[in-house]
Amino acid sequence: MAQEVDQLVKMMNQIADNFSFHDDVVDRIVDHVLRFWAPSMQKKLIDHERGQGADLKPAAREALKRLEMD
Repeated sequence: MAQEVDQLVKMMNQIADNFSFHDDVVDRIVDHVLRFWAPSMQKKLIDHERGQGADLKPAAREALKRLEMD
């Protein structure tokens, strides 16, 4: 399970990097995750962010907080 979360963190940080040059980076991350990630993947990463999330980039953490509210 930890390996799976580590991979999800890596992917989420890559998404944040790819959108980092946009003014609406967090919106774009949220849109991407909603369109392409299974709800189970989203939940695992949201749970991780709640627990520690220190290894997530700031834009990725903010996107997960928004997803958590949906």
